[in-house]
Amino acid sequence: MPRLVDTTIRLLSQEPLAGRMPTADLLALAEVLDTAGFACLEVSGGGVFDSAVRRGVESPWERIRALKSRTKTPLGLALRGCFLVGSRPVGADFVRRFVASAAENGIDVFRLHDPLNDVSNLREAGEAIVGAGKEFHAGLVYSPGQTGAGDALVEQAKELGELGANRALIHDPTGGLEPHQSGELVAQIAEASGLPVGFYCQGAAGMGLADSLEAARAGADLIACALYPLALSLHRVAGESLASALAGMGMGTGVDVARLWEASDLVDEHLEDVPIAPLAPRLAVRAAEYDLPAGLVAALDGQLRSHAADDRLLEVLDELTLIRGEAGWPPLAAPIGQILASQALIHVLSARRYGTVVDEFRSLVQGRYGKPPSAIDPTVARAVALLSDGLPLDEDPPSAEDVRAEAEGLAASEEELVLIALFGDEAEALLHSIRARHSRDDSLAGGVDQTRAERIRELVRIVQESGVAEVEIEDDGMRVSVRRADAPAPLQLVTPLAEEEPGELPILPAAALAASRIESPMVGVFYRAPEPGSPPFVEIGDVVAAGQTLCLLEAMKLFNELKAESGGRVTAIHVENGQPIEFGQLLFELEPIAALPVL
Repeated sequence: MPRLVDTTIRLLSQEPLAGRMPTADLLALAEVLDTAGFACLEVSGGGVFDSAVRRGVESPWERIRALKSRTKTPLGLALRGCFLVGSRPVGADFVRRFVASAAENGIDVFRLHDPLNDVSNLREAGEAIVGAGKEFHAGLVYSPGQTGAGDALVEQAKELGELGANRALIHDPTGGLEPHQSGELVAQIAEASGLPVGFYCQGAAGMGLADSLEAARAGADLIACALYPLALSLHRVAGESLASALAGMGMGTGVDVARLWEASDLVDEHLEDVPIAPLAPRLAVRAAEYDLPAGLVAALDGQLRSHAADDRLLEVLDELTLIRGEAGWPPLAAPIGQILASQALIHVLSARRYGTVVDEFRSLVQGRYGKPPSAIDPTVARAVALLSDGLPLDEDPPSAEDVRAEAEGLAASEEELVLIALFGDEAEALLHSIRARHSRDDSLAGGVDQTRAERIRELVRIVQESGVAEVEIEDDGMRVSVRRADAPAPLQLVTPLAEEEPGELPILPAAALAASRIESPMVGVFYRAPEPGSPPFVEIGDVVAAGQTLCLLEAMKLFNELKAESGGRVTAIHVENGQPIEFGQLLFELEPIAALPVL
């Protein structure tokens, strides 16, 4: 009988949804999914690491450890061959270090594919996974366009057993497979590899569920899915529908669908009615028409809009298809799809083919990333060679000693050293930010002694992990009360403004509605914006509605949204961004207004 893999937590932790769900709520979701009967929870991958580093809020390793501490279901991680979770290849030394760090932090299942389907690029990571005693699922990426694409995968599948893989995986990032092809390919790859076969499907073509059912009928023993809200939004296969359909076909998965609906409710609370970026219907239609990942089409559309050229999307998609053929028909999995799309964009906007070549496309053509499925067009290879004449060759990936020296002692562990190797300056900025936050621990609760500070931290943890609204303790002359962010904040009367300013919403008298003082419900650190460089949630003078997020409060490395209990106009912000705060400290003042905006 097939088992299911849930990818919900990974999808919620990468763009376009990264940051929508606070870590505390994500951990609560993981606890529900943990009891649903999945074979594996895929919680991280390249998009998750990239989002975490760019946001500069928390280490992606910290997220994995937190999830591991709250779940018993095996946790999974998706890797991109020698790219691992980044957009540039790393050396064999860092491949081994990364896999060892991931295994130590709680990853049990490694889903490993090469963006070019060059099986030789899986060898080093595969050996490291086997050496760590973890499950190694070797993936093959299907992308339509090239004649005989399925036959090529079958030939490559013959090499997977030699790598020590426990399972072969078919990964279809564009939804280009049709149901009958899915069943045929599963059977052929099972025979060629001698391994069990798993199936990962996404895309805007609308055949994902049918593909998955046919894959199961043909013998696939592991199928990926996501909760209904994400499946609808991001073109994935809904776990609720898949489990029910397979049960109706006599292939029960052991998944409790009632628990999935419960988990979907938790996700809905954070997605609400805000549109998710890649989902404009016209973009989904183009993604299906051109057999492209929907997110890639959305990214191209955004770039064209920034150049006031949004009417040229079809030109870029046609050019992307042409470039892909010239570059040897590589699959469109990240980061190769992004590289080809960047080159296509340059061609269309400059009205000149191969007049300029992005560095990554040059590396692709020169074979720095591995061997593509077909030969590179000789004309393109010559053009890239001419443009590269006189330019320095790409340097070999740095060694651990080189990275450690460049970071000037910033990396305090293997996992941090690996982050710097993969993400460079962005990882260094994240680590500096984490160090700065942790250095404030001594000032916790206004300078109380370390023993009491530890007690306060434990109290915060109890409130976060339980359903208790407020906890208060008194010990040796010190009274501490910790209230959840969703507990009512005390209201006090303040004097209203003397006059209305022209064009402003009218102020209600204090007798009609008391003004609000928003105080901190916990000890922690105050953040005005969702991530560094982003606009603050609110500014002085902004009108907010009940339930609107005002700030983030970090406590025990978890981030909690503080929301307005009632609507009003922000008249004062009493705390600076990044400032440590105490329980009950005044953060905002809101003045009531006669009419509130609709969110």
